[in-house]
Amino acid sequence: MGLIIRSSAIHAAGCYTTTTICKGARVAEYTGHRLSKGQADICYEASPITYLFGLGNGEIVIDGHCMAMFINHSCAANCETREKDDHVWITAIRDIAPGEEITYDYCLYDGGEDEATCNCGAKKCRGTMYSREEIRNRKAAAKKAALKAREKAAKKKLRARARRNTAQA
Repeated sequence: MGLIIRSSAIHAAGCYTTTTICKGARVAEYTGHRLSKGQADICYEASPITYLFGLGNGEIVIDGHCMAMFINHSCAANCETREKDDHVWITAIRDIAPGEEITYDYCLYDGGEDEATCNCGAKKCRGTMYSREEIRNRKAAAKKAALKAREKAAKKKLRARARRNTAQA
C-alpha cells in the first residue's frame, strides 16, 4: 500500500494514499515506545503537540513514531482504530480513493482544559476532537460547576443580607 506524507488542510502534515484502499483493509499500525500515562504526562508536560495513543483503558500509551502518527482526525473519518493483541491498527471503514487523506476520529478522552479544537471541515464537524461521551461528560461537569457557583453566590447574598439586617436592628 502506498502512503505518503504531505501538507494537509486539517493539520500541517497528513497521510495520503497513492493507491485504492478497500473497506476493511489495514492501512497502518500505530507503533512507538510504550509508556505509562504518568510517564507520558511528565515527558510531554510542556509540549503542545503529542502523538500519544492510549491503549485499552488509557493507562499505557504508545508514543507514536511511525507513518500512522501523521494520520489526522476527522469527524467524517474514512478509517477507525482497532486494538488487537496489543497492536493498534488503522483500518479503512469505507473504500478510499488514491490521493485521499487518511483520517480517523481521535475520540479523545483526556486533555484537561485543552479544547482540542477540530479543523476537519466536515459538514457535521463536532468542533472538537473529543469523543461524544467526553463532550457529554464535560457539559455535565460544567453544568454542575455552574450550579455550584450559583448556589455559592446565593448563599453569599443571603449572608450579606442577614448582616445588613442585623446592623440595621
